[in-house]
Amino acid sequence: MSGNAPWALAAGHVFDGVRLHESAAVVIDRDRIVALLPRSEVPRDVSVRELAEGIWLAPGFIDLQVNGGADILFNDDPTPAAISKIAAAHRRFGTTGLLPTLISDTPAKMRAALDAVEAAIDAEPGVLGVHLEGPFLSREKAGIHDPGLLRPPSPEDEELLCKPRKGRILLTLAPEETPPGFVARLARSGIRLSLGHSMATYAQTKAAIAQGLTGFTHLFNAMRPLAAREPGPIAAALESAELWYGLIVDGVHVDPAVLRLALRGAGRSILVTDAMPPVGGQRGSFTLYGRKITVGDRRCTGADGTLAGAVLDMASAVRNSVELLGVPLTDALRFASAHPASFLGLDHVLGRLAPGCRADIVAFEPKRVDVLATWVAGE
Repeated sequence: MSGNAPWALAAGHVFDGVRLHESAAVVIDRDRIVALLPRSEVPRDVSVRELAEGIWLAPGFIDLQVNGGADILFNDDPTPAAISKIAAAHRRFGTTGLLPTLISDTPAKMRAALDAVEAAIDAEPGVLGVHLEGPFLSREKAGIHDPGLLRPPSPEDEELLCKPRKGRILLTLAPEETPPGFVARLARSGIRLSLGHSMATYAQTKAAIAQGLTGFTHLFNAMRPLAAREPGPIAAALESAELWYGLIVDGVHVDPAVLRLALRGAGRSILVTDAMPPVGGQRGSFTLYGRKITVGDRRCTGADGTLAGAVLDMASAVRNSVELLGVPLTDALRFASAHPASFLGLDHVLGRLAPGCRADIVAFEPKRVDVLATWVAGE
């Protein structure tokens, strides 16, 4: 439903990003939410779309790590057209905002990805920016990344990254692989910085945090493990309420028992998919760096068994959080919406169903988190 006249979505349960409302309606004017009211208080002249009994409304999901979808890998096709197809594939699973994610690649490919996202933002309101996962990473923790493409940042890289752009830039890096002052300079430019694919010590991690690093990419995976005498980045992530960490809740990347411990940390959890081309696609394999990646048994793996991203969508991540981790559904929804919005500094417009926020909404059946409809900017 669209047009110039305000209209409303009504449901038996509406989660606004903070608390749950019963028998409520979200009033929308063009691309914005103008009110969240008890259903009985919606003005008579406002057209109301009543959702079926048992359906919930919540803020649309925000995915910070989307490598691909619809059988497209962003690295292979960093264009606005490919981004549009990837976004459409993920929208089926409740994702109304995302960061197309470029896995470590050449400087030319980085420029192409940044330019493609810049162009896509004008046509696709669900594209919130770009996530560059590398190439300033540790070879020791490369994972599926091509070690030959990993390198320290150059002055040209810094100039490229700090150039004013539309949308957000999230950069995953290994702080121990960057020169002095690099983290601080990028943080001052507004880039969100996340530790990942790193062998940083606890001291090196804390130094990066002091300079402006605030995130951790797929916590536990591809980073120095927690140890008795070298706590590393994991301890640093879990002990501060000012930090954010992405969790891949697919039952494969991290054992649920370990994820349950992470949820008890002081930091704030964010659900990410690390999604690869099969999400929303038809094929059972794809290529990355010329290597065949096979999809099966809930995982994407190279020939040597190395995990290569995930075959996970955000609706499944929310459901898995409830079923595998035992968290309340409202908490899982918060990890998928309000938390990533806050990490990106977009919580004033995204991640909540509140007056002034953009009308990014998901309607779903709560038991299995089956998505029935999504709205992005009211459409």
